[in-house]
Amino acid sequence: MKFKFILGISFLSVFFIGPAFTRIHKFDLKNDFRRFISLSSFGFYKEGILSVNLINFKALPFDDNDVFGFSLDRTLSDAMNPYLDSHDKCPLQETFNAKSDYEQKDETAVIYFKFDLKHLQLTVNCSSNVHSVHIYKNSSIIRLARNKRHLPAKLSDSLLFSRTKRDSFPHEIVNSMDNFKLDGMFQETSTCLQTLPMTMKEIKGEKYYNTSFAMYVANEKEEGLYNLYFHNCPNYRRRVAVDFSMEIKEINNDNFLSAGEMPLPELYFMMALLFFLSGCFWVFILKKSKHPVFKIHYLMAVLVYLKSLSLLFHGINFHFIQTKGEHVAAWAILYYITHLLKGAVLFITIVLVGTGWTFIKHILADKDKKLFMIVIPLQVLANVAEIIIEESEEGDVEHKRWRDVFILVDLVCCGAIMFPVVWSIRHLQEAAHMDGKAAANLRKLKLFRHFYIMIVCYIYFTRVIVYLLKITVPFQYEWLDEMFREMATYVFFVLTGYKFRPASANPYFTLSAEELAQGDDDEETDVVVFSSVTGNSGLTEGLCKVNKVIKVNRPISSEVPSTQEERDNLISKRESSHEYD
Repeated sequence: MKFKFILGISFLSVFFIGPAFTRIHKFDLKNDFRRFISLSSFGFYKEGILSVNLINFKALPFDDNDVFGFSLDRTLSDAMNPYLDSHDKCPLQETFNAKSDYEQKDETAVIYFKFDLKHLQLTVNCSSNVHSVHIYKNSSIIRLARNKRHLPAKLSDSLLFSRTKRDSFPHEIVNSMDNFKLDGMFQETSTCLQTLPMTMKEIKGEKYYNTSFAMYVANEKEEGLYNLYFHNCPNYRRRVAVDFSMEIKEINNDNFLSAGEMPLPELYFMMALLFFLSGCFWVFILKKSKHPVFKIHYLMAVLVYLKSLSLLFHGINFHFIQTKGEHVAAWAILYYITHLLKGAVLFITIVLVGTGWTFIKHILADKDKKLFMIVIPLQVLANVAEIIIEESEEGDVEHKRWRDVFILVDLVCCGAIMFPVVWSIRHLQEAAHMDGKAAANLRKLKLFRHFYIMIVCYIYFTRVIVYLLKITVPFQYEWLDEMFREMATYVFFVLTGYKFRPASANPYFTLSAEELAQGDDDEETDVVVFSSVTGNSGLTEGLCKVNKVIKVNRPISSEVPSTQEERDNLISKRESSHEYD
């Protein structure tokens, strides 16, 4: 009942979370005290456009001498963006010094947008590593020029132009640029210092500021991963709260996905088809199997189909983001539901297999049940946290909070699911020396040891290696981390199905002489030899004798029944039919 209640709450959370998983970002920040706020991260190709609109900015307590603003840095990967972590002062204030220590030790190309609240200006300044930049008041200027086929041709080489080239631009664009105080674009100068206008309105004695800017990626040299931050410089000395709304639009030549996300829809569709075909093949094996098929085998099939549906809906969701800039709520909800179910069934399956359910025992012990009561709700919470992360904007306060919750809970769940495997291994080790069935227990012991190694490798690869891959590869190859994660999941599913497939004489259970010798410790073993003597006396018919034999170093044949249940039934039947006084 508790699990159903938690699962129901998680489903309700899916329906009531507002659609925000989009590349057209709109969000509000209220009473925010953070020193810097990560607003967006996006990989731009040539002709990409970033449009930023700040609405109703307010600071409390207000001082028009305080420094606020944005920074926009360009890197080739996430791992090359360490400048925020190494600062005790606000970057907006450091950059205006002549060759600051920050610029001397960092090669990151950064553009700064500093609020001048007294003169109602947005001052644009660049680090020494910025060689060309194309900043405008809004994106309509870029679209107008692109439609007239002037801007891409004229701005493909550099930001700096001579005044004689002004005549080559349409008259309305030149007038607009003059109004935006961007005359420096047409001067032969190396300075990056420009200004954009800000507006102010006063409501009930409080001042609200508005401004906007747009960046155009004109050539291949300007391509990269752009990270946009808001900076609250007074908070390095005292607490100042800020309120504002943001509208951010990012587009790559009519594609709303980041450069590293463009291949994802096709990848998800391909993996969904692969999992679906694999699920059909698994069901075919179960139906045609002449050996015992357990309930957990069908649970594995359900898991594979849920994984396929989750990938399918995820691909459709990304397709609409790619074409429209935002997802369609119906497909997003279907993805979240299947994602929640897949996550819960995955951990249920791993825990059931790890406890040896149907393979070692047919009932769960109390400690196994307690593990379920802990792991499954935590896994549902981790999936809910992941959904909230995707649905919230990067700049929202809850985005970082839920990301930390997800990382912590996911690691706890991944560690907890290894306990039942360890318990099963320990149980089999003890049984191998106590109940006289060392060979049978060693076969299962080897199986569960391999399953334990598989789980450890799967968790380590999908949680650590994939993350390191994501932050180190170039920005246009960020999709590789998703590909390796899905491929690792597929390999884990295939290996688990192969190891625990229904079979009575599984070749995997065949042990070498060395493994068997280690399990029996070279001790003498009682071997029961059944004979059917058809002598003159009926008293000797079916007489059993017990011989003391020394362990022979030879492999166990695969013809021996592979399951404990089959061997126990065989021995009990013979003992009951041939019992004598």
